[in-house]
Amino acid sequence: MKYEKSCGVIVFTRKNNEIEYVIIKSINGFYGFPKGHVEAGETETQTALREVFEEVGLNPTLIDGFRETVEYYIPSIDVQKQVVYFLGEFKNQDIIFQKEELLSAKLMKFNEADNCFTHENNRELLLKADLFIKNM
Repeated sequence: MKYEKSCGVIVFTRKNNEIEYVIIKSINGFYGFPKGHVEAGETETQTALREVFEEVGLNPTLIDGFRETVEYYIPSIDVQKQVVYFLGEFKNQDIIFQKEELLSAKLMKFNEADNCFTHENNRELLLKADLFIKNM
């Protein structure tokens, strides 16, 4: 079994006093948050910010105090995966998604995002992020 580590960001913005999240749709058709593999010499936050910029063209500001880890096994390729997520806010930037890796990337309110997720860990991450933002 192989072990892989990725990092990503739950990216949000505020529109008309409402929180909206950047939700990506992968080539495989799954919805989630921008993330990617750690490259040699990178810190977790460097990886997370690089991946967000590469996948959706945004430069969010990371919010101190939020770091969540998800682990899961991918049997088809015999990989144990760990993904570390941070929380980041952006303002006045346009989403420009990487068409080679994604089918789409768009802003969604909490309920819309929650309803499109297939994987339970994404729902849990969204809920934790939403509660964190509301308690800031």
